[in-house]
Amino acid sequence: MTKPKICIQFCFYTSPFFLLLFSHATSQLSDQEQAVLLKLKQHWQNPQSLSHWTPSNTSHCSWPEITCTKGFITELSLTDKNINGTVPPFICDLKNLTVLDLSYNYMNSSGFPRALYSCSNLQHLDLSQNYFSGTVPEDIHRMAQLRQLNLGANSFSGNIPASIGQLTELRSLQLFQVPFTGSFPPEIGNLSNLERLELAYMSRITTTLPSEFTKLKKLKYLWVAGSSLVGEIPDTIGEMAALEHLDLSTNNLSGKIPSGLFMLKNLSIVYLHINKLSGEIPLAVEALNIDVVDLSENNLTGTIPDDFGRLTKLTGLALFSNQLSGKIPDSIGRLPSLINLKLFGNSFSGTLSPDFGRYSMLEEFQVASNRLTGQLPQHLGDNGRLTGVVAFDNNLSGELPKSLGSCNHLKILNVKNNRFSGSVPSGVWTLSNLSNLLLSNNSFTGELPERLSLNLSRLEMSHNRFSGKIPAGVSSWQNLVHLDASNNLLDGTIPLELTALPHLSTLFLNQNRLSGSLPSNIISWKSLNMLNLGQNAISGQIPEGFCYLPRLTDLDLSENQLSGEIPPKLGLLKLTSLNLSSNHLTGSIPSEFENGAYASSFLNNPRLCANKPSPNIAECNSKNQNSSKTSSKLLAWIIGVPAAFLGLVVSFLVIRIYRKRMHALDLAWKLTSFQRLNFTKFDILSGLTENNLIGCGGSGKVYRVSINPSHDFVAVKRIWSDKKPEQKLEKEFLAEVKILSSIRHSNIVKLLCYISSDNSKLLVYEYLENRSLDLWLNRKSRATTVSGSVHNDILDWPQRLKIAVGAAKGLSYMHHDCSPPIVHRDLKSSNILLDSEFNAKIADFGVAKMLMKEGESTTMSAVVGSYGYIAPEYAHTRRVSEKSDVYSFGVILLELTTGRKACDGDEHTSLAEWAWRHFQEGGPLVDALDDEVKENRYLDEMCCVFKLGIICTGTLPSTRPSMKEVLKILLRWNQPLVFGQQNTASNHERVLENGDAITVTSPN
Repeated sequence: MTKPKICIQFCFYTSPFFLLLFSHATSQLSDQEQAVLLKLKQHWQNPQSLSHWTPSNTSHCSWPEITCTKGFITELSLTDKNINGTVPPFICDLKNLTVLDLSYNYMNSSGFPRALYSCSNLQHLDLSQNYFSGTVPEDIHRMAQLRQLNLGANSFSGNIPASIGQLTELRSLQLFQVPFTGSFPPEIGNLSNLERLELAYMSRITTTLPSEFTKLKKLKYLWVAGSSLVGEIPDTIGEMAALEHLDLSTNNLSGKIPSGLFMLKNLSIVYLHINKLSGEIPLAVEALNIDVVDLSENNLTGTIPDDFGRLTKLTGLALFSNQLSGKIPDSIGRLPSLINLKLFGNSFSGTLSPDFGRYSMLEEFQVASNRLTGQLPQHLGDNGRLTGVVAFDNNLSGELPKSLGSCNHLKILNVKNNRFSGSVPSGVWTLSNLSNLLLSNNSFTGELPERLSLNLSRLEMSHNRFSGKIPAGVSSWQNLVHLDASNNLLDGTIPLELTALPHLSTLFLNQNRLSGSLPSNIISWKSLNMLNLGQNAISGQIPEGFCYLPRLTDLDLSENQLSGEIPPKLGLLKLTSLNLSSNHLTGSIPSEFENGAYASSFLNNPRLCANKPSPNIAECNSKNQNSSKTSSKLLAWIIGVPAAFLGLVVSFLVIRIYRKRMHALDLAWKLTSFQRLNFTKFDILSGLTENNLIGCGGSGKVYRVSINPSHDFVAVKRIWSDKKPEQKLEKEFLAEVKILSSIRHSNIVKLLCYISSDNSKLLVYEYLENRSLDLWLNRKSRATTVSGSVHNDILDWPQRLKIAVGAAKGLSYMHHDCSPPIVHRDLKSSNILLDSEFNAKIADFGVAKMLMKEGESTTMSAVVGSYGYIAPEYAHTRRVSEKSDVYSFGVILLELTTGRKACDGDEHTSLAEWAWRHFQEGGPLVDALDDEVKENRYLDEMCCVFKLGIICTGTLPSTRPSMKEVLKILLRWNQPLVFGQQNTASNHERVLENGDAITVTSPN
C-alpha cells in the first residue's frame, strides 16, 4: 500500500511543474502562431486592412479576423481585405486551422494553391471572388477532410476534376462563375453527404444535367443557373427527397417539366425561368411547403393548374413571358400567403378574381400584356401593402379601385393601354411613395391636381380626356422629371409656375387646347431635355430664354400661332430635333440650322428665309446695292492715306498696346501648376479663340490649344468670363481643382494646371485626341472631326469593352481607393474621353462630391446630372452615394452594347427603362444589341455586358453591385482565356428577376 501513496505524493508535488511546463509550451505555440500571422501580413505587403496586426501584449485571438479555440487559431477569416498576392505554404504552420476564408480579395496564382494540402485539419476552405487561374489539380481528393469547398468566381480553367467526387465528407461544393470547360463530372453524384451544390454561370460548359446528380439524396440546395445546360430535366429528379431549393434558370433546357418535381414534399423554391421548356405545367402538386415558383420566360402552354390554389404557403408565383392562356384560377386570388404575382406577357383571358388583395398581404401585382377583361379587383389595395400594380396592355375597363388611394407603399401604378374610364381616385395623386404613375391611352376624365406625391418623378397621362387648366399648384410638383399630358383637352395658358420645376427633363403638352404666350422666364428649366408644345393655339414670340437651357436637345413648337423672329442664339443649342413648322415666324433662321439635318424644321412659315439656298425655305434678299457702293468708296478713301505714315503710326500703336497687354496679363492672371509644364500662361491665353473652340457645356467652353511648334495640344476649359463669377460656378471650379489635383490615375483625365483672374477661371488638361465617347456612339455624330481628321468609323466591340474596363477602373479608384471616396455625380458618355489608343479617361468633375465615408450617402441641395443617367433615388431624394455613379455607369454599358443614346430607349422612354422592359418581356437579348458591331464571336460577351448594365441600373441602390465588383466582372470578360464568366453579376441578376427592382422601375 505504500507504493501508491508515494506515487500520489509524487504526483501532488510535481503537478505544478507539469502545469508550468504545459503553460510554457502553450505560450511558445501561441507566439509561433502570432509570428505566422505577422509573416502573412508581410507576405501580402502589409495591407491597410491588417494594420492592427502588430506585436503586442494583447493576444492575437482578440483580432477580429481570428477565432481561437483553447488558445489556438482554428479559424482565419480574411474576406474582403484588399489582399493581393498568393497563398504561401507557411500558412499551414497554423496546425489547428480548420476554417480558412480568403474570399473577395485580389489573390492570384497559376493553379490551385497546392500548399494547402499540408493544412491537415482544414475542413472549410473559401477562395471565392479572387483571381486564381490555371487548373484545379486531379489529386484534390487529398484534402479528404474538407466539408465545405468554395472556389466560385475565379479564373480557373480546364475541366472540373472527376476526383472531386472522392471528397465524400463534403457538405457544400461551390464552383459557380468559373470558366471551366467540358462537362459536369457525373462523379459529383457520389458525394452522398452533399447538402449544397452551386455550379451556376459556367457559360463555357455545355452539358446536360447528369442523371447521377439525382443520387444526392441529402441535397437541399441545387443552383445550376446560367450554365448552358441542354436537354431535358431528368425524370428521376423527383427522387431527390431532401431538395428544398432548385434553380436551373437561364439555360437551354427543353422538354416538359417532370411531373415528379412538384411531388417533392420538402420543395420550397423552384426557379426554372429563361429556358426552352415546353408543354403544360404538371397538374399534380404535393409540394405543399412550396414558397416560390418561377417558371417564367419559357415556352409553356396550356393553363395554370387548379391545384396551384392548394399551395397555401406560396408567396411568389412568376409565370410571365410564356404562352399560357385561359382564365387565371380564382383560387390563386384566395392564397393566404401570396405576396408577389407576375403573370404578364401571356395570353390569359377572362376576368380577374375579385379576391386578389382580400386575403393576403399582396405587394406586387403584375398582369400586363394579356387579354384580360373586366375590372381590376376592388379589394386589390385593401391591405395597404401594394408596392406595384402593372396591368398595361389589356382590355380592362371601369374605374380604378378606390382602395388604391390608400396604398401608401405604392411606388408604381401602370395601367396604360386599357379602356379605363372615370376619374383617378383622389388619394392616388398624393401617395407618399408613388414614383411612377402611367395612365396613358385610356378614357380617364377630370382635372390635373393641385398637389402630387413628393416622390413622383414620372407622370404619363396622354391620350385621355383630362380637361381644365394647368393648376398654379403645379409649382409644388418639385421632383417631377417626366410629364406627358399630350392629346387631352387641357386649355388656358402655360402657367409661369410650371417653369419652376428644377428637375423636369421631359415635358409633352402637345395636342391640347392651350393658348396665350409662352412664359418669358424659363431659365429655371435647367434640366429640360425634351419639350413638345406642338398642335396647340400658343401665340406670341419664342422666348429668348430657350437659348439658355443647356440640356435641351429636342424642341417642338409646331402647329401653333407663334410669330416674330427665331432668337438668333437658339442655334447655339445642340439640338438633335427641332420642329417650328406651321407657325407665323418671320426673318432669317439661325445659320447653325442651315443644313440638311433641319430641312423639315421650318415648313409652312412663309415669311421665314435662309441665307443659304434651301428647297423648303426662301433665300433671304441680298443687301442694298447702293450701300455696297458707299462702302467701297469709303474703303478706297481709307486706302488712299499715305502708306508710310500710316505704317509708322500702326507699328507704334501695336508695339505699345502689346507691351501694355502683356504687362496687364502678367498682373491679371495667376498660374497654379500640378505637373511639370512645357508652356506658359501666355501660350494658353493666346489660344482661346473661336477657331479653337471644340465644345460647350453648362458651365463654360472648351478649347483645343497648340502649345509649341510641334503642335502638341492641351484642352482648356473656361469656366466663366466677362462678369463676376456666380457662386455656383465658383463652387464647381473649386470642386474640380480640389479633386483632380489630389488624385492620380491613368483612367482619370490629368489636370496640368489652372489659370485664374478676377472674372475668369481656366482649367488646363491633357488633350485626348479621340475626344469623347458620345461622339463615337451617336450615329449622327460619327462623321465628325476627330484627331484632326474626318472619321466615319465606328467602335468595334473589343474597343468598346476596352473603354468600359478603363472607365470602370477610374470609377473604382474614386470609390474604393480615395479617402474619402469621390462620387462623380455627372457620369455620362460625353464625360468619358478617349486618347489616341482609345484608352478611357473620366473627365468633368465640376459637380463631384467627396463623401465622408465609403458606403454612406449624402443629401445634396440640388440634383445635377443629365437625363437618362440620373439614378432614381438621387432624383427623388437628392441622396447621393457611390451607387448613384454605378447607375450612370450602367447606362453607359447599355449605350456601348446597344448603340442607343441614354435618353433614347423608344418614344418617351429612357434607355435604362427600355432595356429593363426588353429583358422583362423575354425578347432575345441579341435583338437589343447594336447591329453595326454585333458578330457571332462577340454575342455572349455583349449580352453579358448588356445584362450587367441592367443590373447596374436597378432601382434600389442595394441591388446594384459596387464598382469594385463591376470591374472584376468586366476584367474577366476582357480576358479571352476566361471568357464568359459572370462573377457577381448573377447575384444581382437574381434581384433583377425576383426583387423589388422590377416593381419600382417598370419597363413601361
